Amino acid sequence: MQFSDQFSDSRGDFTSARRLRADQARQVADVLRHQILAGTYTETLPAEQQLADEFTVSRNTVREALSLLRTDGLIDRAPKVGTRPTTRKFDHSLEALLGLQETLKEHGTVRNEVRTATLISAPTAVARRLGLDPGARVVYIERLRFLADLPLSLDLTYLTPEIGAEVLRHDLETNDIFVLLEQISGQSLGRADLALEAVAADPHTATTLDSPVGAPLLMLERLSHLEDETPVDLEYIRMRGDRITMRGSLTRATPEWKVL
Repeated sequence: MQFSDQFSDSRGDFTSARRLRADQARQVADVLRHQILAGTYTETLPAEQQLADEFTVSRNTVREALSLLRTDGLIDRAPKVGTRPTTRKFDHSLEALLGLQETLKEHGTVRNEVRTATLISAPTAVARRLGLDPGARVVYIERLRFLADLPLSLDLTYLTPEIGAEVLRHDLETNDIFVLLEQISGQSLGRADLALEAVAADPHTATTLDSPVGAPLLMLERLSHLEDETPVDLEYIRMRGDRITMRGSLTRATPEWKVL
């Protein structure tokens, strides 16, 4: 694999282009990041000179790329030991509507620390999203979720009152709410509307998730519907960005130029 330092001008000739080392380091880091997350390196990464030869860059560029990955918490470096991947990240699909336990079932058991589970008056925006009257009562559940002893996410969940009241009768430390919703309603979950963005961990959330203040979190807002289109579950989920990767496969629709 090589990164070209050349570009083509309007006449089709190739002219050397001087590139900043920081730009090259970012390119190297992006490729290595994908390989680390894909499990290409299970023990140690190749030596600096080997990486420099592979990417056709200097060893200083490789060191800068590795520094970026270390800052992101993906690798550790030690003399006479080399460069090793650190705590692995877990894939969370964007293609299927699954609870965290369903998503990570091959990696172990998800444990929930239930911080709050009660009836509250719904904030106006929450009531509107759930198709309820302003001020309606909803079930509010807050859970800190672990895989083994690793904190993964902080989930804030609002449920419509009838189904939510039944959910409260069940063990929320070991059950996925998605499974309970289907069992109680007698319907499958149909679809979900979601928004995903990056946020920085505020001091309280950082303490809860055992992460540094300002660390990157994935913030997922998800409104799930039953198969009859009834909205039933509104969630605000903060996931540790150093432990979860959101993945999906996208298909491009027929482009307009091809239709015309």
